[in-house]
Amino acid sequence: MNALLKLTIRDILDLYQQKKLSPLEYWDAVEKRVADYEPHVQALYLYDPESARAQAKASTERWMKGETLGVLDGIPVTIKELIATKGDPVPLGTAAVELKPAEADAPAAARLREDGAVIFAKTTCPDYGMLSSGLSSFHHLSRNPWDLSQNPGGSSAGAASAGAASFGPLHVGTDIGGSVRLPAGWTGLFGFKPSHGRIPVDPYFVGRCAGPMTRNVEDSAISMATLSRPDWRDGTSLPPNDFDWLDFDIDVKGLKIGLMLDAGIGLPAEDEVQAAVIAAAKKFEVAGAEIIPVGPVMTRGMLDGLDNFWRARFWGDIATMPEERKALILPYIFEWAKGGEFVSGVDAVKGFNQTIEMRKACGKLFTTVDAVLSPTNPIVSYPADWASPTNDPAKPFEHIGFTVPWNMSEQPAASINCGFSASGMPIGLQIVGPRYGDLLVLKLSKAFEVWDGGISQWPEPPKG
Repeated sequence: MNALLKLTIRDILDLYQQKKLSPLEYWDAVEKRVADYEPHVQALYLYDPESARAQAKASTERWMKGETLGVLDGIPVTIKELIATKGDPVPLGTAAVELKPAEADAPAAARLREDGAVIFAKTTCPDYGMLSSGLSSFHHLSRNPWDLSQNPGGSSAGAASAGAASFGPLHVGTDIGGSVRLPAGWTGLFGFKPSHGRIPVDPYFVGRCAGPMTRNVEDSAISMATLSRPDWRDGTSLPPNDFDWLDFDIDVKGLKIGLMLDAGIGLPAEDEVQAAVIAAAKKFEVAGAEIIPVGPVMTRGMLDGLDNFWRARFWGDIATMPEERKALILPYIFEWAKGGEFVSGVDAVKGFNQTIEMRKACGKLFTTVDAVLSPTNPIVSYPADWASPTNDPAKPFEHIGFTVPWNMSEQPAASINCGFSASGMPIGLQIVGPRYGDLLVLKLSKAFEVWDGGISQWPEPPKG
């Protein structure tokens, strides 16, 4: 790997400041990496190296004059396809959508552009962002750089693939049930879902968040200063914050940290996953935290109710679509969504009400603990061409038991690598904090990263 691609955002900015590296020179390294690796991982949509070069050149001139726009000036970034960028179509991962240019940047894209980030591509996602997979009826099949036969997860599939393939330091995804954390876990990245409203989103939807996906904790923390600025388009947007996002100082001694190894529903955590998470918890215990085994917050009624609500909502979105366009939707997704045709209004409301039950269950748990550790993903891996870890449209959400409750409770949660399986695939540890405890999650994540050492060797493109 080109040595420049191993640099953190702090390293890059320091070199820019010292005029030992220019944004244009750094972009050249990223562009070569994309050329070498993208044919294999297929993570990108609307990749535009010429635009990136122009943006990097403009940033280089700003750095030379000492007139930078913000902390991410000159940093190459990708944005998930679902996050609108002005003038570009938003296909929502499906061949069924008519391609029309977006009228404006969505909040995350707007903030990055304001700060001078080099937005060089969008990243792939499955149809309507409704799968934890790199499978899509519109995009190429995105693959996991650690093993190209395996799935990167989703729905921020391309972001995960791009991050693990070292296509620059920062990739922004979205998360409604685990779509930042799940693929981060399966690709070894740090994925951060902040408190609901901390990073504004548009369009808004219950539980929907945006979040950074990076190779280390600090890169995500640096990006939060940019991404967390409020935006009027999101009515849940939190007030401006004056956090020092890089304040990682923490003494875990005396903290009560729950250890959740059973999601309560869905796929059980595999032995290798449980072992890695238990080993991670022991590091917190050695540092002085009190590790408390805790039970699940999810129930079958909660997950099935959410499934009914999501099916009904989605069927409402596509019911009037012309038949020829419906036929273009990924069959797995269409088969799942069609079940919404038979969900009554009353049952849809009952399903939505299960999000409130999740919130209550999570709130009750956090009256007894300061944070929670759990697996991010219950299983180690699954084939690249599967639509989900079960590959069964009748059971599409059996893998989100550890992640989805924290979307509905609006609590911050992150996934950080805590080891590898015997097959060489990354295993994710989820760290959950109380509502608005974003800094606590980052502090705990950084502490673990220091104790564990992080990932030093990232995947390389196949030779030949």
